[in-house]
Amino acid sequence: MNVNEHDSSTEQAGDGAQVTTGTPNEKATAPDAAIPELVIISGMSGAGRSTAAKCLEDLGWFVVDNLPPALIPTMVELGARSQGNVARIAVVVDVRGRRFFDNLRESLADLEAKNVTRRIVFLESSDDALVRRFESVRRPHPLQGDGRIVDGIAAERELLRELRGDADLVIDTSSLNVHELRAKMDAQFAGEEEPELRATVMSFGYKYGLPVDADLVVDCRFLPNPHWVPELRPFTGLNEEVSGYVFNQPGAKEFLDRYTELLQLVATGYRREGKRYVTIAVGCTGGKHRSVAMSEKLAARLAAEGVETVVVHRDMGRE
Repeated sequence: MNVNEHDSSTEQAGDGAQVTTGTPNEKATAPDAAIPELVIISGMSGAGRSTAAKCLEDLGWFVVDNLPPALIPTMVELGARSQGNVARIAVVVDVRGRRFFDNLRESLADLEAKNVTRRIVFLESSDDALVRRFESVRRPHPLQGDGRIVDGIAAERELLRELRGDADLVIDTSSLNVHELRAKMDAQFAGEEEPELRATVMSFGYKYGLPVDADLVVDCRFLPNPHWVPELRPFTGLNEEVSGYVFNQPGAKEFLDRYTELLQLVATGYRREGKRYVTIAVGCTGGKHRSVAMSEKLAARLAAEGVETVVVHRDMGRE
């Protein structure tokens, strides 16, 4: 993951903030009542905030890097006066502006009072991955001071803990390269019309750890493991024979039916609360057979219900 800041053309916006335009816009000369759509990009230093911002810039968003949180409502107001030229704004908020960070909660409350549609995207990564990235570019962590990189990472996690809990979309970039992160951002923001709900169904292996960006976790280890069937062991849950074996087991089809019903209830609540993104992690021991087969079926059920769904098999192929 490249942790360097993107090299797009920038303008100074006060206190070191950089304003980047995805498309050239003339300065607004007349007011317009249209309130811009707002995305706030935050997360761990080194987790890919700049890559996420660059992706939105390429999609035509007006991107503001390191804007003090207290100025976010002002930025939205300026966008509303742009006669529609600035319809979508993305703001990168991080610990470089930590003396302003306490103002973020107040700014978010202000935006909510003005009925501004805003989403928070939080970029997460494991400590090991972050240390490797900082060491590879030979840069200190912005919060490490006289300590080690891991000290800065720990301090930043604590500082961002509450914001992470409020995030609409959490992306774990621990095992992603730049292109894979861009693909995830494209999948969420490239569409011209926003669906009511987007879902990522992710298979995983418990022996490789829980996905840190999961909203819901499903455990398929109650089903017999095809790994112990010699003729099925080499294949994955994408194979029809493996999938057939999994869903011929007692309880498999019933579990899929009932969990789909549960997700319908949860999805209704998410829509009501304004949550547009959900990651459903489906696990088995190795993330190769049962979880893959169940993820594929579950994703198909969600898609049939009108939920825009992406399937990711995190650990398939690791064995």
